[in-house]
Amino acid sequence: MAGRIPQQFIDDLMNRVDIVEVIDSRVPLKKAGREYTACCPFHNEKTPSFTVSPNKQFFHCFGCGAHGTAIGFLMDYEHLDFVEAVEELARSVGVEVPREAGRADDGQHRQNALLYELHMEAARYFQRMLREHPRAGAAVEYLKTRGLSGEVARDFGLGYAPPGWDNLLGALGRDPARRQALAAGGLAIQKDNGELYDRFRDRIMFPIHDRRGRIIGFGGRVLGDDTPKYLNSPETPIFHKGHELYGLFEARRQVRELDRLLVVEGYMDVVALAQFGVRNAVATLGTATTGEHLEQLYRVVPEVVFCFDGDRAGLAAAWRALENALPVLREGREARFLFLPEGEDPDSFIRKAGAEVFRERTANAIPFSDFFFEHLSESVDMQSIDGRARLVEKAKPLLERLQPGVFRRMMVQQLERLAALPGGELAALTGGAGGAARSARPIPPSRAGQDGISPVRHLVALLLQHPQLAQRLESPALLRQVRRPGVDLLVELIDFLRVNPHVTTGGILEHWRGSEAGRHLARLATSRLGLDEDRIESEFDAYAELLLQEAQREQAAARLRYLESRRPGEWSEAERQEHTELIQGFKRPPGSRGEG
Repeated sequence: MAGRIPQQFIDDLMNRVDIVEVIDSRVPLKKAGREYTACCPFHNEKTPSFTVSPNKQFFHCFGCGAHGTAIGFLMDYEHLDFVEAVEELARSVGVEVPREAGRADDGQHRQNALLYELHMEAARYFQRMLREHPRAGAAVEYLKTRGLSGEVARDFGLGYAPPGWDNLLGALGRDPARRQALAAGGLAIQKDNGELYDRFRDRIMFPIHDRRGRIIGFGGRVLGDDTPKYLNSPETPIFHKGHELYGLFEARRQVRELDRLLVVEGYMDVVALAQFGVRNAVATLGTATTGEHLEQLYRVVPEVVFCFDGDRAGLAAAWRALENALPVLREGREARFLFLPEGEDPDSFIRKAGAEVFRERTANAIPFSDFFFEHLSESVDMQSIDGRARLVEKAKPLLERLQPGVFRRMMVQQLERLAALPGGELAALTGGAGGAARSARPIPPSRAGQDGISPVRHLVALLLQHPQLAQRLESPALLRQVRRPGVDLLVELIDFLRVNPHVTTGGILEHWRGSEAGRHLARLATSRLGLDEDRIESEFDAYAELLLQEAQREQAAARLRYLESRRPGEWSEAERQEHTELIQGFKRPPGSRGEG
């Protein structure tokens, strides 16, 4: 494996490829005005909400939120990693991918490749032990008592880690490098004296796949009374619990057209439901459902159902899931909650009630909005003004975490109805109709920034979607004087655009891929500006002028501090005059102009 791909090559590649051609060869597109549309390949839909912009070299689905560049599309659609996607695009335009020699991440790539290989070998070893090991009878009997067939065990790749301290090490650790890799991948544990021993012993093994189908970790279920009952692989270079979901790869492989995914608590629940034909269940790996998990799920389906026990612990877990879902929910994404009878889990319930009853309960699970307001209303007196005011106080900070849009506005309207408030009383919370109407009109320089929109954030969004605007700034370096969050990124973006005047939105995002700034830019790239084409420049000029005025005031303040750090007797006549003018300037309101 050669070294890292130079960033300049990636920038140039993004200027060579056409995202329309890349996507159209895999998902047929139809021309719709300036853009192209299709039914989204990342979730099931009948009305096309997937758009591709040739000008921005960017795709976005208004249904599931999937978005990105040509590289990102190949990564998601063909389950490629970043390097593979770049190589595929380079082949399509007939160029070789150059490499930088001697990069430190070269060794990490080789290490990761070895970890994937060892995890695949370990899975085969555990599966063979389930068939052949003299002590495997107890594991087979346990699986039979849970009602699992050989077919389901095969579909999920179940295996057995035999008792003993070095079975896997002996089978796979043929040399020191592989033994150390087994430890790095969490399959072995290193003692203080440097000796290694198997992490998983006398357990039924559940391999965990990533979205490409590679095995990245394991879960082990104990057969005896040892603890913990379930043991997961630790965090490793290829396995991150907050990003992965057990059963998602299997669900996508088994069910051709998924429209709903069920989130349960453990491996055995996923496998047991599959035994009864419910093949759309996934499980988190010992963590609460994270925003990363939900983004993955909503790229596959429009509806997610969380399944919990109906006891106090289950309700608490459901509320945590609801809070984590708030930032990723919007119109087109639905969350529901299924509470099972106390003492039941999905495995036990489906055995008693049967698959049809379980499916019916899943289809009739409690909508997000109902659970949200019912839970908050339980602790207040809804018959009193004080209680309803308390409901509003509790709900407001949660609703503010929803993305602006139709869903958020409808949630706010429901809160107004429950609290017996006049319609529109909580308009500041909607982040929708009012905000869209304001941004649809050009903002005069004197009023820019007074509508609650961060000028820095707004300028970054405008530059992302209209990179040519960067050429309108005469003194971009002056913006470095502004003391606002995000200014450093704004100036860096402007500098990049002025050096690369023909770059597209997709090219910008690829330049910052993998960084925290890149994740922020990707979110802004999908924001709706609500501006007519003929008003974009005036909007940009207004906000840029606001920041430039702030920068000038910061410069003036710095100069004033310098003068006042000296004794007045040391000032020259010109400095005395300058001091007077600076003081008068600060007495004027920001944005106003002096006479003359």
